[in-house]
Amino acid sequence: MKRLVLLLLLLPCLLLGGCGQNDAAARFAPFSEALAARSDLCFTAALRAEYPDRSAAFTLRYEDSAPGSVVTVLQPEEIRGVSVHLDGAESALGYDAITLDTGALDRYGLSPACAPARLVQALREGHLESAWEEDGLTVWELIVDDGQSVCVWLSEALVPQRAELISDGRVTVFCEILDWS
Repeated sequence: MKRLVLLLLLLPCLLLGGCGQNDAAARFAPFSEALAARSDLCFTAALRAEYPDRSAAFTLRYEDSAPGSVVTVLQPEEIRGVSVHLDGAESALGYDAITLDTGALDRYGLSPACAPARLVQALREGHLESAWEEDGLTVWELIVDDGQSVCVWLSEALVPQRAELISDGRVTVFCEILDWS
């Protein structure tokens, strides 16, 4: 009898615990579809790239352009103005006639300069693995492909606030989104 009463008391807790996840998950598809239809997305991202032997901080400006996207370095000051033009799988990093190698963060070729575009790709095309509420924010864990995922924290209005890009279970980029529009 006591077990039955305990079970009946726990049942509402279990049911209510799943409500937040269902709501967070249900909001992903409309957000993703609307974002995929947009060609005017731009935002600034303060990110910390985690190389195997060091960390590096960057502030980058992402802008959709037809076709592809452009990421411009705002910080560090030494390379301010350097732009990455991304078009599908191709990318070129340059400033006037200068070309720079930013170095890959993982075996998939993720670089700090490509991180904002990877975030947008995950939001547009990723598979929602899980969703939950945390500290008043909606969190989506998105699978980009085998070995790569992105966790995104969003405000109640579904404005991305921060993200973590994960490769083979290791966070390679921590990203704070400053002005999503």
